[in-house]
Parts: sequence; C-alpha cells; structure tokens
Amino acid sequence: MALSHPERRPAVVTGASSGIGAATALLLAAQGHPVALGARRVDKCEELAERIRKDGGEAFAHPLDVGDSGSVEAFTEATKTALGPVEIVVSSAGHLEPDRIHEVDSVEFAAQLNVQLLGVHRLVRAFVPDMVERTRGDIVFVSSDVVRAPRTRMGAYVAAKNGVEGMARAMQMELEGTGVRASILRPGPTFTEMGYSWDPEVTGVVLNEWVSWGLARHSQFLDPSHVADAIVHMVGMPPGSHLTLVEIQPEGPLPS
Repeated sequence: MALSHPERRPAVVTGASSGIGAATALLLAAQGHPVALGARRVDKCEELAERIRKDGGEAFAHPLDVGDSGSVEAFTEATKTALGPVEIVVSSAGHLEPDRIHEVDSVEFAAQLNVQLLGVHRLVRAFVPDMVERTRGDIVFVSSDVVRAPRTRMGAYVAAKNGVEGMARAMQMELEGTGVRASILRPGPTFTEMGYSWDPEVTGVVLNEWVSWGLARHSQFLDPSHVADAIVHMVGMPPGSHLTLVEIQPEGPLPS
C-alpha cells in the first residue's frame, strides 16, 4: 500500500511577520494546513493570522525569538496545545547587517549566529524528536545562495547559512529511514525587509561591491511568494521521495 501524508498537517513558520515567512504561511494555509506563526513582531503575525482565518483557514500567532531558548520553549508548547502535533517546520527567521568581517564587533557577529544558526537548532530540538517518534514530518531550512556564492558585507550571514546547510546535510543522513525529511531551500535575491533599514549610502556601496564581484547579473528579484511556492512543493512531495536541496533564482528581464 502506498504511503501518504495524514489529512491534517499542522505547520510552524518562523520569521512569519513579513517576507518569505509571511508568504509561506499564507500559502500553507491556503493549501489547508493549520499554521502557527512565530516572530518577534507578534502584532504582524496576529494580523496575518486574522487574514488567514477570514479566508477560512486555521492560524495561531505567538511571540517567538529564536535567539532565546525560553521563547522557543514557550512557543513550542503553545503551538502544540493550539494545533496538535506539528508535521511541518519552516525555518525562515533571519537578521542581516552590512558589516565587513574584520570590522564587525565579535559580540554582534555572535548575535547574528545566535539567531541564524543556534536559533535553527533550537527549532530542531523543539520539534524534530516528536516527528521521529511519529515516523513522519518535514523541516525546511531556508538558506541562501550566499552558500554557493558568498557576498561581501555579509560575513556573519554567510557563516550562519553555511552552518545551517552543514547541519541540515548531516541531519539528512541521521534521519534516513525515520520518515522525517530535512530539506534545504536556497533563494537568490528576494524582495524582503532584510536590508531595508540600512543607510542608503551604505546600501549603494554594498551593491557596487557585489557588481564588481559579478554577483548581480541583473536587477530582477524574486517575490516572496515564489519562494513560498517552492517550500509548499517541497513539503508536499509524497512520502518515499525527498527534495533535499532546491535553489530558486529570479529570471533575467525579457528583451525590451
């Protein structure tokens, strides 16, 4: 008899207040998944949850700072109480500052790693053991194409995403045969709020550096919904199959 997913697959989305996280939560809900929305800006998550509920979906919002173990524990317990056993986890929380590695303070460097690497492990510890016990589940690590093509002024981010992918690849081996799938998604340039708080002059300098290193082939960006669509496809693969690594890039502009 062919394996199948259960009808009800509650999903957790971190970084759900905006960008890729928000788009993913909306699409998962539209596909019929109950969703738990977690972010520090819980007011934004509440607005999104209300939108989902008005559209007939099931959503739950709760404060979440993946950089704080106590916050992750509280979010985990509240989510399980509200939605039941979690079937899908999408890790998309992030933080980015435009610093050169040799100039950034080590405390700030560590703070970025705490959110983007240790924070991901906190989610793994919170949800994956129960998935292994039930012999099913999906965790999607939203990485970045900086793993393949590092960019200047993103040292902590590059280090963290390399760490996340290394951890995910090791997990893929460790979880083989458990029914739990750990998948890596590498988005290219995407319109999100990351970087919007940068000083415009600094942003110009950074973009010029990237161009000089051949890292900006064109001016097109992905919409967060494009990334969300890839995530939903990954977790929707039938049991017995596994999209281990997917990279999504924006297409170049059509000739005028």
